[in-house]
Amino acid sequence: MPTLFDQVPADVHYILQRLRERGKRGWVVGGCVRDLLRGLPPKDWDVATDATPQEVQQMFAKVIETGMQHGTVTVLVEQRPYEVTTLRGESAYSDGRRPDRVEFVNDIQADLARRDFTCNAIALDPLSAQVIDPFGGQRDLDAGILRAVGDPYERFAEDGLRVLRAARFHSALGARIEENTERAMGDARSHATFRKVSPERIREEWQKTMLANQPSLAFETMLRTGILGIISPEMVESVGCTQNRYHAYDVWGHAMACLDACEKDPLLRMAALLHDIGKPRTRAFSDKTNDYTFYEHEAVGAEMADPLLARLKFSNHERERIVALVRHHLLCYTTDWSDSAVRRWLRRVGTDLAPDLYRLGRADARGKGLPTEDDIARIAELEARAARILAAGSALSVRDLAINGRDLLQLGMTPGPTMGNLLAALLELVLDDPERNTRETLLAEARQRIPRPSADS
Repeated sequence: MPTLFDQVPADVHYILQRLRERGKRGWVVGGCVRDLLRGLPPKDWDVATDATPQEVQQMFAKVIETGMQHGTVTVLVEQRPYEVTTLRGESAYSDGRRPDRVEFVNDIQADLARRDFTCNAIALDPLSAQVIDPFGGQRDLDAGILRAVGDPYERFAEDGLRVLRAARFHSALGARIEENTERAMGDARSHATFRKVSPERIREEWQKTMLANQPSLAFETMLRTGILGIISPEMVESVGCTQNRYHAYDVWGHAMACLDACEKDPLLRMAALLHDIGKPRTRAFSDKTNDYTFYEHEAVGAEMADPLLARLKFSNHERERIVALVRHHLLCYTTDWSDSAVRRWLRRVGTDLAPDLYRLGRADARGKGLPTEDDIARIAELEARAARILAAGSALSVRDLAINGRDLLQLGMTPGPTMGNLLAALLELVLDDPERNTRETLLAEARQRIPRPSADS
């Protein structure tokens, strides 16, 4: 049976052997070791060494200077990249983000001692078949415990991002956060350091979190430890916000259930997280229905989501996509919709957004905590009807009309708002009856609608 060390690829063995031939040592470290111990295929392979970056450069033919100031270079083996980093022992973190200076050391245990969690503080030496695990990382992995290395208050005060990484690992590993570690995450000193973390780093951690099987675990941890209120106080408004009779959870609980029910697409899951963010600000009690209403919560939610995503430095494309999903997530489809109504819905949301709206709608239905068969069936019917309409080539925008602005110019119109209004009116005719989308029919309609100059002009 293959051992743990047999799973280390030949390229990495070559790097380690080359280091040894030159009188240096090398170890496999980081997430790849954690993945190996969990029986998962590692995505990347990282090597730690007691050689300096300059010495590593002299040992290999192709080396890229990716982070010399931090002791990191990238060694290319057959054009495949491997990060090789000099063992480090770090000083104080004055800015809560990076060490004041990096001190190279030659002791692997000193390097492991500076890492965040015990499951990430394990090293392998495949050449001598050794596992270096000074902080019990294997034991914690087997027990399903996430524990900070050493004093958690010190670890989180060093690097503010570590509290967010703890939340992410909680969901990614399904590991329970050790009590003292979680207590330190909610400490005022940790919060003070966390406030120094850049929005870009927070966004990256959130996007990684969205790939977990149960990302709600991370967001529940952020809420419990107070860091969510630092990142997004508007999201915390959902906690305890009672919904109507069609939901088993409050707004926050529903968002968490919807998030977990959503497919593993980071942008789609961000929309799931935020889709009802506008409900607390629109909630009202209706005496008529004896229940809560949330009128236009999707529009208010879109207005709230946009600045939040901008603060977290999502790209313009990502922000526009997520905001559009929030704005249009409410699928009010009923079986008595006419084909014209389906065509108008497709025109309003856009054919490129519709597939994601179906996916989000199914997650939304499953996240209610109540029987969802009818909701899922309605979404499936809407999707099928929309597919038939698209397959038929129905016109959904003025670009799809059988005539265009040039044709109207030939009829004597001048460019401007009047021409745009006429094209929009012709589209409305075609949305009602696609068979009217012929050149002859639309030209005849246009002739009747073109304003004629009065006799006095």
